[in-house]
Parts: sequence; C-alpha cells; structure tokens
Amino acid sequence: MNTTRPNKNEPAAIVVGGGLVGASAALGLARAGLRVALVDMATAPVWNADAAPDLRVYAISPASSDLLEKLGVWGSIAAARAQPYRMMRVWDAAAPNDEVRFSADDVALPWLGHIVEQNLIAAELARGLQACPNVVQHRPARVVELTQDEDSVAVELDDGSHLKAKLLIAAEGANSPLREKLGIGTSGRDYASRGVVGFVRTGKPHGDTCWQRFQPGGPLALLPFTENRCSFVWTLPDAEAQRVLELDDATFAREFERASGGCLGAIEPLSPRAAFPLKLRLAKRYAQGRVVLAGDAAHGVHPLAGQGVNLGLADVAELVRLAEAAHAQRRDIGSPQLLRRYAARRRSEDTLAAYTFDGIERLFGTDAVLPTLLRGPALGLVDRLPPLKRFFVRHATGRRSATA
Repeated sequence: MNTTRPNKNEPAAIVVGGGLVGASAALGLARAGLRVALVDMATAPVWNADAAPDLRVYAISPASSDLLEKLGVWGSIAAARAQPYRMMRVWDAAAPNDEVRFSADDVALPWLGHIVEQNLIAAELARGLQACPNVVQHRPARVVELTQDEDSVAVELDDGSHLKAKLLIAAEGANSPLREKLGIGTSGRDYASRGVVGFVRTGKPHGDTCWQRFQPGGPLALLPFTENRCSFVWTLPDAEAQRVLELDDATFAREFERASGGCLGAIEPLSPRAAFPLKLRLAKRYAQGRVVLAGDAAHGVHPLAGQGVNLGLADVAELVRLAEAAHAQRRDIGSPQLLRRYAARRRSEDTLAAYTFDGIERLFGTDAVLPTLLRGPALGLVDRLPPLKRFFVRHATGRRSATA
C-alpha cells in the first residue's frame, strides 16, 4: 500500500472513495482548512491528452463547474479538453415536428454546460489532492471495519492501519460497501436497459448543441465534443443493447443514423462501444451517526438528463458548505444535527430529481397509444412557454437564481 503525505495529526474527516464525488469532497474539506484522510481501492488516476478520449463523459453544469473552480481544478480541466454547449434540442420520434429547444440565452448564461471526460476530471482532482498538504491519501486501500460512538467514527484498513475522525463520507459508488455495513437499504427499480456509449463523427456540425431523440426503447443523445466529434449515449433494452454492441461499424452507422433521425447527417464510428446498466436507486437514509452518503452511494438516476454527476457534486457542495461554516465557528463538523441537515436537504432534492427523470422515462419509453399522442404536443407546449423553459434550464444548470 502507498500512503502519500503522512500526517501524524488525526484527520477531521475520512472520505472513502476517490472518484469524482469523493475526491471533490476531500479537496473541498481540505481547502476549507480541515485535515482529511482519503481512502480508495485504486491508485491515483492519470490523463493523457494523446490517448483516445474516455468513453464515459459527463455534462458538467455551470453549478458543478463553479464547485470545481472553487476547488482550483476547473481552469486546467477547461484548458485540457472540455466542450461547451449552448443549446439542447429534444424531440420525440413519433412527433418530429414538435420539439423543445433550450438555450443559454434563456437564462442569460454563456453556456448551458460542458461535455468533459470522466478521467480528465478525476485526474485533475487527483493532482489537486496531491498538492494539498491537508490530505493524507491511502491508495490502494480498503475499509474492513467501521465503528463509531457519540464522539467519533473509526475505520480499520486492509493493511491493519486505523483512522479516526469526527466525520466519515461514504462515496464509493452505487454498490457502496459502507452503506451495506451500516444496514442502509435502498429503493428503486432496474430499468432492464443499458446505456451504450462511444464516439462518432457526424456529417453535419454539432453546433455546440446537445441533441436528444426519444424512442420507445429509450432516448438517444448526441453530445458535442471537441474536433467536430460527438459522444453518444443510446439507451436500449438489455438484449438490444447487446446486439448493438456486437454490430460491425458499417451496420452500426446505418442503424445509428436511422435512430437519430438523421439530425446530424451521416455517421462515422470513431471508437469502440461500451455499455453500462441503468437503475434507479435511492438510499433510504443519507446519514447514520457520523457517517453520510454522497454521490452514487446515495442515489442513482436515469441518465436521460445527464444530471447524475451533477447531483453528486451538489451533495459535495452542500457538505463542504456546512462543514466549512462549522469549522469556522469551531463546532463539530460531524455532529448528528449538522448531518441531519445535509441529509434532509440532499435526499429531498435527489429524490425529486430521480423520480422526475423516472417519470419522463415512463412517459417517453412506451409505445402505448395515449402517451405517444401526448408526448409531441407536450414538448411543443414547453417550447412555446418561456417561463416553463427557463424553469427547466435553471434546474439543469443548477443556476436557479439566474435571470432572463
């Protein structure tokens, strides 16, 4: 095991999980002046500009880029490879003439967000952590035992070492072992679908626009990327997703062009294809004692709105805000009262988002006659009502106080 930046002082917080959410939480707490121990099963990620782009990309909202800016990493991410987008166009395959267009102009912002590779963000966060003297990293390491009492929480790692702190953040992902250790159950459903992802080149310019076409099997999203490429997420039932993964490039290109309605012209595949399973999952509690859940350990949502990572980073922003204020006032950053405030606010917002996306999936993911007849006019109505459009855009950007 490699432990970087040893520190004899007891940490104020332990963060378990070094992905985007865990690394952001650790860096945010450290920059607020707290000593932090980060535990992760993997070594620190690296990013290579000359390598093929990571197949997993995120639509980073302005609120999330604000957080990454506060953490001191957004400038290097944007300079390396980040594609801004100014518009979203959404329509239903059964009613192609009824579409809704969301524009940054609707909320007086320069951009609706940026499309960024997962491993680029992870690598820049890792660099920030390495440069931060308040962080002790335990990589690769795994928590084998968790105990807590009224005043502290403690873990034993798989190398026999022990850590003790006032607060523990569990951010190890959807199958969180710590959530299981705490006996926190989840609710939700399996969509029996997978998101097929990859990169394509399109015959027409993407126009700094995210394109999403709803079909009965699931939405297909084309996301603008650098060098006139597009990342895509094609949601399909499990068996159909497997079939699409196995297509040769020429057949895939023809099927993809039909599924996208030809919105960006001819398709040229540029990468291998991969797929990930889709599930709705919400933890029944976000806090227990001095332990809180964040990111995918707390919630998993349908990717149709591209908000999963933004919800996780909103968890981080709330945690850091509360801990920073408590630390400045010399109060206990892991007090049950403080963690209940975090849990109440974030679980409420995450639940609303998760079931909103789930409702959209149920409406647009069926070929039943009545929903099919209603979908196109519903999108057309949203497009014709500026206040409703601004409402949706503000939620997608995280800038709910934006003015138009």
